[in-house]
Amino acid sequence: MKAIVIGGSGATGKELINQLIMDDSYSEIKSFVRRKSNLNHPKLKEIIIDFDKIYDYQNEIIGDVAFSCLGTTLKLAGSKEAQWIIDYDYQYHFAQISKENHVSTFVLISSFGANKDSKIFYSKMKGKLEAQVLKLDFNRTIIFQPPSLIRPNSDRNGEIIGMKVIRFFNNFGIFKSFEPLHVTDLAKAMIQSVKHLSNGNHIIKPSDIKKLLPNS
Repeated sequence: MKAIVIGGSGATGKELINQLIMDDSYSEIKSFVRRKSNLNHPKLKEIIIDFDKIYDYQNEIIGDVAFSCLGTTLKLAGSKEAQWIIDYDYQYHFAQISKENHVSTFVLISSFGANKDSKIFYSKMKGKLEAQVLKLDFNRTIIFQPPSLIRPNSDRNGEIIGMKVIRFFNNFGIFKSFEPLHVTDLAKAMIQSVKHLSNGNHIIKPSDIKKLLPNS
């Protein structure tokens, strides 16, 4: 199979690409990034892209499986409008092109609590993206709604504090379904979902992610 990836420079995206490289099911991985990484492997092709001009790269967005791992925080983006462009526009345009180019499977990292009718900006944005991607009607759409993610060397203070709170409650058997998930396990589950899930639409919630992991 041939994989195409956006968001490969993020914590989950990096782990996903490393695992795809080691997976014999994949003969080629195309990663669309703003700047070249230090990854180097014969199976990996990094394409430097201006996401504002993503349609200029349409002829490169070709493969069997598209993985969309792009995302940022409000703090890093600088405004809700800027975050919307990265988290919604770029990913939706990537999905549109993938559909036009007959990519059969689209895998999207969303967020737990995504809801297009939510009054919370982030949840509403993620929910609207999910809804629009589903409307594209891929042969198979797999949407992951992970809990808080454990990222190596994370500098997202809100995420770090949130994980500490959840882990505190986890010690008492509370909020076990919200137990933080390491990006390594999320990447594994994404790859396994492509291997084992049937055609159609799949919304993968935190409790479902662990079921996709080998030996779980």
